[in-house]
Amino acid sequence: MDRYFIIYKPYKMISQFVSPYKHRLLGDLNFEFPEGTNAVGRLDDDSEGLLVLTTDKSLTKRLLHPTRQHKRNYIVQVERKVEMETIQKLSNGLDILIKKKGTYTTLPCEVTLIEKPANLPSRDHSFKEFLPHSWLEFVLIEGKNRQIRKMCSAVRHDCKRLIRTKIEDLELGTMQPGDVKEIEQAKLFELLRLTNDN
Repeated sequence: MDRYFIIYKPYKMISQFVSPYKHRLLGDLNFEFPEGTNAVGRLDDDSEGLLVLTTDKSLTKRLLHPTRQHKRNYIVQVERKVEMETIQKLSNGLDILIKKKGTYTTLPCEVTLIEKPANLPSRDHSFKEFLPHSWLEFVLIEGKNRQIRKMCSAVRHDCKRLIRTKIEDLELGTMQPGDVKEIEQAKLFELLRLTNDN
């Protein structure tokens, strides 16, 4: 029987169990995952937050299929103060570079200027809070490689911290970096808005 997990992927950990390089891996978490567990999608090593792990190989295809435009929420800290004109540019879609494919225009998305979230876990190598910065929330329906970082860079606001907080109705909630929770298939599929038809 397949098993399903949600984790708070820590900063500077890659979304894999095996790597030829010296990285912190998912297997370094304080949890005994069953054989055959893999991440559904990924977060790059500089990013944190919600990640689904499972032994169910079909879930990746179902959730990440190009026709399945599920919502993903991210909290992002960027250098310097962000103007509303910049928010509009990010929201409308802009050109970023995709490896081997050249220029790609991102789909319209929701971008909101927010206050720094309360109870945010502390992190090594955090951006110096006394320097000018802004906090944004992105809601995307696509996930190109390092997309948000490239979008922020395109409008000259380097991304300093990126946390995925939500996938559809599945939320990170009060989880802390390194936390692991097992979840029943029916509950996970309900929160991800997956049915037998999609």
